Amino acid sequence: MNASDKRRAFRALLKGDRCHYPASVFDPLSGRAAQELGYECLFMAGSVASLVILGAPDLVVITLSELAEQARRIARATSLPFFLDADHGFGNALSVMRSVQELEASGLSGLTIEDTALPESFGENDSRPMPLEESLGKLRAAVAARSDPDFVVIGRSGAVGSTGLADALLRIEAFQTTGVDAIFLSGLKTGPEIEACAKACRLPLLLGAIPEGICERDELSRFGVRAVITGHRPHAAGIFATYDMLRVAQDGKPGKAPADETRLMDRLSRKADYAKWKRDYLMPMDKKNG
Repeated sequence: MNASDKRRAFRALLKGDRCHYPASVFDPLSGRAAQELGYECLFMAGSVASLVILGAPDLVVITLSELAEQARRIARATSLPFFLDADHGFGNALSVMRSVQELEASGLSGLTIEDTALPESFGENDSRPMPLEESLGKLRAAVAARSDPDFVVIGRSGAVGSTGLADALLRIEAFQTTGVDAIFLSGLKTGPEIEACAKACRLPLLLGAIPEGICERDELSRFGVRAVITGHRPHAAGIFATYDMLRVAQDGKPGKAPADETRLMDRLSRKADYAKWKRDYLMPMDKKNG
């Protein structure tokens, strides 16, 4: 599918009646693994992007161009809808417009713009929401900046975990006046918090990681929750396995490969496709026919 097809597919997921669990991905092979396993959409967190691109913690020190290039690599590797966390949009409302333009051009299906005051200011240790009017200006700017009307803009808030449920409900109501397509909430910890936010939300609702067992998939679906991010263990697990294999190799041992390693890598790297393209385009016609 091309980028427009993926965006329409993402919108169809958000308009459906079921809660989905997007795959947390970080590079082209992880995206293809998710597609092979049957996931219906992909997501990359800002924290994961920072680790992959810079090997740095989630302090918003990556640049827009770095994020856009990583997004492009993943988006072109699969046929699944792919959205990501664009943090605070890398600056003020005008910077948000530039972020939407660059990330849309990378082939993404959508992005989130959050209301957290980022990066941290001098002398501050805790995150806090930015003033509501500033958040609304950013979201309106994000909606105005997209060139493809099917590109999905999602307003994100972590107010529940910082300034409380009442402020979060106020922000949900206000976000829905900006033209965004969905609302993403992080920091929810209880079933009553989820239910209260869901009742206030007339748009498709997406949630950051929630405690296991507080709401089952059917209940989340009834609440209008269309996606829950289940954490970002795939990247951490990959780094742990790499570290362990390097430790073994340090003693001159190759390490034991998983039984399906070669076949899996061949599939995810599309080895058969590249072999066909070599035959089709790198071999002389007489040898192909012979």
